[in-house]
Amino acid sequence: MSDPETTPEQASAPPQSDAAAAISFSIWPPTQRTRDAVINRLIETLSAPSVLSTRYGTLSSDEASAAASRIEDEAFSAAGASAAASGDGIVTLQVYSKEISKRMLDTVKARAPPGRAAVEGVAATVSDPL
Repeated sequence: MSDPETTPEQASAPPQSDAAAAISFSIWPPTQRTRDAVINRLIETLSAPSVLSTRYGTLSSDEASAAASRIEDEAFSAAGASAAASGDGIVTLQVYSKEISKRMLDTVKARAPPGRAAVEGVAATVSDPL
C-alpha cells in the first residue's frame, strides 16, 4: 500500500541535482539596490524632523545627500575590510550597520550648534559610569 501523503507526482519526481542542492544564500555584500535604499533612508533621517534633528538639527537636502553617500561608502569600506578577516556575512552586515549608525551620529554631532554640542558633552560625561 502506498503512503497516503505521497502523491503520484511526488513519488515519480526525479531527485534534485547537486547544483540545486548546492544553492547558497549570501548576505554580504549587499546589492547596489540595497545600498541605494540605505542612502535614501539616511537622506531622509538627516533632513527630516525627528528625534535626531530635535537634538542636533537637520541638514539641507543637498548636505544630507552628500553626507549619506559618504557615510554609506565609508561604512561599506570598513565592513568590507572586516569581511576579509571574518568571512562571516552576518557579522560583516552587523559591522556595516554599526558603522553607518556611528558615522551618522558623528556627522550630526559635528554640525550641531555649539550650545547643543556643549550640553551633549556634559550629558555624556555625567552619564558615563566610572
